[in-house]
Amino acid sequence: MAGARWARTGKAGRGLLIWSALAVSAAAGLAATGQAGAQQAELNLYSARHYQTDEALYRNFSEQTGIRINRIELGDEPLLQRLKSEGANSPADVVLLVDAARLWRAQIDGLFQPIDSKILNERIPARLRANDGSWFGFSTRARVIVYDKARVKPQEVDTYEKLADPVNKGRVCTRSGSHPYMLSLLGAMVERSGEAAAEQWARGMVANMARPPRGGDTDQIRAVASGECGVALTNSYYWVRLMRSSDPKDQAVVDKVGFIWPNQASSGTHVNVSGGGVARHAPHRASAIRFLEYLSSAQAQAYFADGNNEWPVVKGVEVGNPALKSLGAYRAEDVPISSIGKGQIAAQRILDRVGYR
Repeated sequence: MAGARWARTGKAGRGLLIWSALAVSAAAGLAATGQAGAQQAELNLYSARHYQTDEALYRNFSEQTGIRINRIELGDEPLLQRLKSEGANSPADVVLLVDAARLWRAQIDGLFQPIDSKILNERIPARLRANDGSWFGFSTRARVIVYDKARVKPQEVDTYEKLADPVNKGRVCTRSGSHPYMLSLLGAMVERSGEAAAEQWARGMVANMARPPRGGDTDQIRAVASGECGVALTNSYYWVRLMRSSDPKDQAVVDKVGFIWPNQASSGTHVNVSGGGVARHAPHRASAIRFLEYLSSAQAQAYFADGNNEWPVVKGVEVGNPALKSLGAYRAEDVPISSIGKGQIAAQRILDRVGYR
């Protein structure tokens, strides 16, 4: 029902269900011009993005187009399972996911329908989209290294490979090996260096752990600041979020922790995407394509940067986020995002063999 909204029911990943009319102002405009009796265009969005800052992104689209957004938010895996169980009866028009591993999984499971959009093909770099037009990356995030400035030398941890060296024994903290962020990182290593080298790295990581893998990326940063860990991996936007925080406790964390762009003298820093595509059985295909094209607009790209500390994928978009800009330029790896997703199968086999929980 237009205007209805379900309340937020919990933290990300536990299942946030929203049926939201974000185009109230647009609907009012239609009524004012004598079109109130016409059926309003709509879009059913299934999203694994759970960032409050995206509200402005969706609202702006509705205000520009008059298309109402009905939204369901779940974690990546529950969202994919829901799409599979709904099958041809799924009302989903657009599916947004937050990792190359999940985008690839949705692609091979046939949950997207390929589209040929001149706008998207021109704006989204080829390495940040599927080669069959089934999904597109709309923002990027880097997998970076943070370390305890009081007891770890930056030159000891300035590459992913060094984290597995004996010098870092008892220092390393990460989240679960089965998490998509880790699967994508290892998948990129498989693609770049081969399965044997990737397995050797994973064994070294297990040998160097300060504690069993647990928690999210912010937990890893805080564990470094507390002295529990000497070095950890995190996605860049978690670090920038702490940098932008006005909480004195967060600022204390930032003061104690060093930040590194890994592998700048070799393969480059691992980069992942948040992206999406048109659902296979989309009942509102035209609205779905229009929404994806909107996500590639300069205005939407700026929302990703300023709202959630992610980098735009479209060249020439001005970033107004001082904290994000302060990280400076870096060399990114050139492994295609689609290859990273494909490499997750080998990555999971490796993690299972070496006991990376």
